[in-house]
Amino acid sequence: MRYVAPLSILLLAGGAHAVDDDQQYGANPELPDPQRGLLPNMSVPEQAPWDDKLPTVPDGYSIQAIATDLKIPRQTLVLPNGDILVAEGSGGHAPKLKPKDFIAGVIKAKGKTSVKGGNRLTLLRDSDGDGTYEEQTVFAENLDAPYGLALVGNDLYVANQGALVRFDYQQGQTQASGAPELVTPLPAEINHHWTKALTASADGQTLYVGIGSNSNITERGMEAEVDRAEIWAIDPETGAHRAYATGVRNPTALTIQPGTDRLWAVANERDELGPHLVPDYLTSIQDGGFYGWPYSYWGQHVDPRVKPENPELVESAIAPDYSLGSHRAPLGVAFSNDAVGGEFTDGAFVGEHGSWNRADPVGYKVVFVPFQNGEPAGDPIDFVSGFLTDDGRTRGRPVGVTVAPDGSVIIADDLTNAVWRVTRDDAGQPANGAEGATVSADDSTMTGGEADAASDDPAAAGETASST
Repeated sequence: MRYVAPLSILLLAGGAHAVDDDQQYGANPELPDPQRGLLPNMSVPEQAPWDDKLPTVPDGYSIQAIATDLKIPRQTLVLPNGDILVAEGSGGHAPKLKPKDFIAGVIKAKGKTSVKGGNRLTLLRDSDGDGTYEEQTVFAENLDAPYGLALVGNDLYVANQGALVRFDYQQGQTQASGAPELVTPLPAEINHHWTKALTASADGQTLYVGIGSNSNITERGMEAEVDRAEIWAIDPETGAHRAYATGVRNPTALTIQPGTDRLWAVANERDELGPHLVPDYLTSIQDGGFYGWPYSYWGQHVDPRVKPENPELVESAIAPDYSLGSHRAPLGVAFSNDAVGGEFTDGAFVGEHGSWNRADPVGYKVVFVPFQNGEPAGDPIDFVSGFLTDDGRTRGRPVGVTVAPDGSVIIADDLTNAVWRVTRDDAGQPANGAEGATVSADDSTMTGGEADAASDDPAAAGETASST
């Protein structure tokens, strides 16, 4: 059932050795020798219906679709009153460069919805608190491939594929009161990687935007990579920006660790070096840090395809904090809170969209990366799976992940065109001594009774809520 480009004509460069997927998790993943050839491994599962099935969640949790028939949902944002905003759309306009690009395009299309992107924000509302989001309205339309979302006070920020814009937001609104205001243009030429991830600093004074590279590994020339593979820090008042971090090939989701000012990202690394290179990752982002692309990967591992080399820059490259494994395509990240409960209270959820650059599919699920003392610790744990079928097809592909103050986990699925909501079966009961403890709505931090107050006062959420 998978659409596969065989590698019968693959020409290996160097003696590659086998690596198990579980050897690639964590801070020190095993990295095999690069494999290069005329064609890379390519495989995307074809779509299958859900019928009467649901995604698989751990014992003690339930999942339901709270919205369906959307137009390519990418990221979500839980607003202070419990409403959920969904960014819908699809972007990019990169021309094909080589025959393999055409082949890859056909294969990747097998794992995409036939629905046209909505270029809009949709608002979901559960008016009576019964878990059914019976109200669904278009909050804003005529946008340009919206992706990242953040709320700071009454300012709702949206990262379109070519511009960061701002709406005025008043709690309870079901529709924007006017057209968005431009904060600053974003790099948009070619847009090989078009998604623009977004989050706000804990104090709301800085907006961070992730900008992916314009190629896999500089095939379009370095002139096409100006201001790409970067995370920008933007002043929301003036639109002034600077490169906060560089060499991050495709930072697809950003978030602030609760109780800190630490910026974290998930990133999609480069392709065409074999099924076990290069690991996608979750990492904290250092101000001024360089993370390797295009010259090296996972610290100082030089990519032999990039000419001329830059050994001085490679020497400064920072190795990521945590490997998620190769070709998982993480597109969402959100820190947990005590209300989620069980073994899922301290750590980060990651939405894995799924692979194309390997014969056997990986990803296609939401995993939980456990943390200890503020750092990743241990192998990822499946939190939402079942998207892949036993016969090698896929029913859905997770993208953005958001954690609400009540502990529910919200997941955008751009193949099913749905939004899923995972809840504890004993929701409403204190989890792990959570009563009176700190909880967070993705990047938003609330303490104790302030979580309840947030339903009446947007400022009670520390004025900042954001999601990618």
